[in-house]
Amino acid sequence: MLDKTETVHAMMAEIGRNARAASRVLLTAKPEAKTAALLAMADAVDAHVSDILATNALDVTAATDAGQTASFMDRLTLTPARIGDMANGIRAIAALADPVGTIIAEWDRPNGLHIERVRTPLGVIGVIYESRPNVTADAGALCLKAGNAVILRGGSDSLNSSRAIHACLTLGLRQAGLPEHAIQMVTVPDRAAVGEMLAGLQGNIDVIVPRGGKSLVARVQSDARVPVFAHLEGLCHIYVDASADLAMARDIVLNAKMRRTGICGSAETLLVDRAVAETHLGPLVADLVAAGCEVRGSAEVMARVPDVVPASDEDWATEYLDAVISVTLVDGIDGAVAHINRYSSAHTEAVIADDAQVAERFFAEIDSAILLHNASTQFADGGEFGMGGEIGIATGKMHARGPVGVEQLTSFKYRVRGTGQVRA
Repeated sequence: MLDKTETVHAMMAEIGRNARAASRVLLTAKPEAKTAALLAMADAVDAHVSDILATNALDVTAATDAGQTASFMDRLTLTPARIGDMANGIRAIAALADPVGTIIAEWDRPNGLHIERVRTPLGVIGVIYESRPNVTADAGALCLKAGNAVILRGGSDSLNSSRAIHACLTLGLRQAGLPEHAIQMVTVPDRAAVGEMLAGLQGNIDVIVPRGGKSLVARVQSDARVPVFAHLEGLCHIYVDASADLAMARDIVLNAKMRRTGICGSAETLLVDRAVAETHLGPLVADLVAAGCEVRGSAEVMARVPDVVPASDEDWATEYLDAVISVTLVDGIDGAVAHINRYSSAHTEAVIADDAQVAERFFAEIDSAILLHNASTQFADGGEFGMGGEIGIATGKMHARGPVGVEQLTSFKYRVRGTGQVRA
């Protein structure tokens, strides 16, 4: 009789084999078949809203009883509107151009060889995520569109919700005649399943994508034996320059922090040019406080505006994912660049400035994956980039960076056409 560890090992090995077999079918699947599956998935999500809400209520109740934070609950909770957005996101992915087989570049050699660089699926992608049931739909749809099989391992906190959403995805695959193993879900909460995925499932996983907190991502990056697309933290900054329009700055800062505090694109540190501290700092802080945000400020900030608590050294390096923001003054663009380059997690930064030269310096001298000028950091999202959705944000510099959408879930191969050439 197998013990628990052996049972998980056997189950995960079978999932890996099934995923690899499905990926070979997807390699040559027609774009029309993938589109049909995605549209059927979206329709199934719309048709099963009540079922998804009922299962999500079980997860929300359990998380509430466990005393989870407000930001955690926001990521976990589904509403009819959020489920509708999920279905529409799948439709948006279905409407994207199919990347597989696209010729990225082509050229001729003097010897007559014609060379093409062509997009091809990565193969099998493992996605490990926590309290975000919507990732089930986003990841499943994006991977399918790019011709990949995917293995989904959601957190135990969202397992009921993710199962209900996965059932809709499976229905879409079945209706389109594509292999159901193209999108598989690990339905056991045993953490040993994660270890099996990180080990690569006997060579059957090509890439791992973690979506979750710092501890999860750190473990994946440390233990994975396959490539990883990930960001460790979203420590996002906004710099308000002396040239910034105050009304615009107020709108952007409030949105960047408070629209949704628990997402990785939420602003965590506000930097204000010391030259406009008298005019800009007070209104910006007052807006945040009025919206229910705790403001942690430097000594200078505390001396100038009320309702601010002291910021510690740790605050400048903290991703709050909550209604908390750290605020300090800097000496213009030089000070902003120095602060961001010291503390940034290379995720997303924004500059608010009417001075075009300030914006260009910001873009040139800061090496984060996403940089915005006069726009909220909450736009750090594949859907907002026109990608239909994203499987995550990557802050590394190899292969994929920024929102990981359909194109980033492909690799490429070379096709070389000759007329009998041999090498001397």
